[in-house]
Amino acid sequence: MSDSSALPTRRRGVDVIKDNLKQLPAKPGVYRMFGTSDEVLYVGKAKSLKARVSSYARLGGHTQRIAAMISLTARMEFVVTETETEALLLEASLIKSLKPRFNILLRDDKSFPYILIRRDHEAPQIVKYRGSKKDRGDYFGPFASANAVTRTLDTLQKAFLLRTCEDSVYSTRQRPCMLHQIKRCSAPCVGLIDLEDYEALSNQAADFLRGKVTDLHAELAEQMEQASQDMEFERAASLRDRIRALAHVRSQQDINPDGIEEADIFAIAMEGGLSAVQVFFIRAGQNWGATIHFPRHEKDETEADILSAFLVQFYDKRPPPRLVLTNIEVAQAGLIGEALEMKAERRVEIRSPQRGDKRALVEQATRSAAEALSRKLAESASQARLLKEVAKTFDLPEPPKRIEIYDNSHIQGSNMVGGMVVAGPDGFDKGQYRKFNIKDSAIEPGDDYGMMREVMRRRFARALKDRDEGKPETWPDLVLIDGGLGQLSAVIEAIVDIGLSPEDVTLVSIAKGVERNAGREQFFRPGKAPFRLPENAPVLYYLQRLRDEAHRWAIGAHRAKRSADIKKNPLDEIEGIGPARKKALLQYFGSARGVARAKLADLCQVDGVSEAMAERIYGHFHSG
Repeated sequence: MSDSSALPTRRRGVDVIKDNLKQLPAKPGVYRMFGTSDEVLYVGKAKSLKARVSSYARLGGHTQRIAAMISLTARMEFVVTETETEALLLEASLIKSLKPRFNILLRDDKSFPYILIRRDHEAPQIVKYRGSKKDRGDYFGPFASANAVTRTLDTLQKAFLLRTCEDSVYSTRQRPCMLHQIKRCSAPCVGLIDLEDYEALSNQAADFLRGKVTDLHAELAEQMEQASQDMEFERAASLRDRIRALAHVRSQQDINPDGIEEADIFAIAMEGGLSAVQVFFIRAGQNWGATIHFPRHEKDETEADILSAFLVQFYDKRPPPRLVLTNIEVAQAGLIGEALEMKAERRVEIRSPQRGDKRALVEQATRSAAEALSRKLAESASQARLLKEVAKTFDLPEPPKRIEIYDNSHIQGSNMVGGMVVAGPDGFDKGQYRKFNIKDSAIEPGDDYGMMREVMRRRFARALKDRDEGKPETWPDLVLIDGGLGQLSAVIEAIVDIGLSPEDVTLVSIAKGVERNAGREQFFRPGKAPFRLPENAPVLYYLQRLRDEAHRWAIGAHRAKRSADIKKNPLDEIEGIGPARKKALLQYFGSARGVARAKLADLCQVDGVSEAMAERIYGHFHSG
């Protein structure tokens, strides 16, 4: 019965594909396959759209995955490109934005940080930087993680004594800050170093980040020797400390990149239908960190195809280096190389070295990938057992694929924020975390129930829209609320308000016991008596961890909002005061407090401040 019902569905998919074939050219391009709910099933590229799509029109010879994809296809869309290289780049961009069900997908796709030495100020500032390179200065990166940048910045401060403070802080300093006291800044803000000498320090830092380490060491060693001969022992000791700081960076390298100035190293390991891709970043002859990725793919994909898709998506928004090393031969390496060269506007080489130092580096990356995959498999097995226990505890038909956990945070009703974290078979899915700034002015400050009602109305209104648009994966199998029966009642009220019933989703609230001790939690469900789990039950520890992560996320969101409010400048509240006028006022009067105390005549002296604007500023601070 099931076989006969499945056959017509598949034929409908084949018929859709055959109908599209009649109009397709034998040109390069990108095709998209859509399901019955208009969800994107697959994005592919082809050298010849007609030849590639015609392969789907055959009834036999497909893998189970491709056969399922064909059977679900309800319509197709096409984009013709000039070259196959353009098609490859467009395919990668669409896969990342649409996340189709049947494509290999790079997860954890965050931007990587850089170090920036800003050159738009008399005293260059060194900072961690993400985003588009709009500020004038020298950019160095990418680094694998924020931690890698922080460690390097810490060392650079010790070695080159560059400032990290904001310009507004720099302009108002009257005496050196603590960083100068602990020998991490040369204090150009108060003139303890000539700007010319400070510029030389910033140039030395840039040289170090460009890999000119040997020459820099020799220069500093010579200066230290000369200072010692001149009996300037304090300066000699300072130079010695700087040399040690630079040596510390080299000693912390996990891999030895001798002979490689600029490269990314990729190694894939695969087992049990899962894969891990280890990436090492080498820039300026230095190791700038490593990152591990676990791409999403079907079990029948090959290592070569996975790594090929991974590379193109990885460099979709990132500049590729001159050399890309891999532990296996990549599928379509020539085409990918052309695509990366088009993006970089220079030569990019993709190689799988077989011997020598480069091979040793690739083998080290391969070992790291295999170890990470082993840990992931062990965690997945443990996670699977815990999710089975969760399903048993809350009468779910199968282990949940998506658990959403909610908590609220505020201080005496101020800066009210709701937080949502998401967990599933792969652990916490941080890309799905959400925060909700409470907007309803009718909610009394500190009304936890009102906050929870607003969060749930907004969240499930969005979930209903996603489900109607063919995105059922965003619908939770289980919702955990940090709180007691009152919070649960508020959630039920909210979802009923938007047309749902408590049976549409499994709702559970988790409350600490009377003494608020971990292990004494009570669980509340609609229409059921509250219950506890044994204090030593692994599933209880797991649920506590989910609850604690939601609590951490909500508190972090609240603190960020509170910090932003604290940092708000009173000038931001005045209509007509943009960044340029704000900067001019702060430079003229030293601080917002100085602006508030200024006389009307003094305000008129500031560049860009007309008499009418001066009256508006004065009136803002003297409205009484």
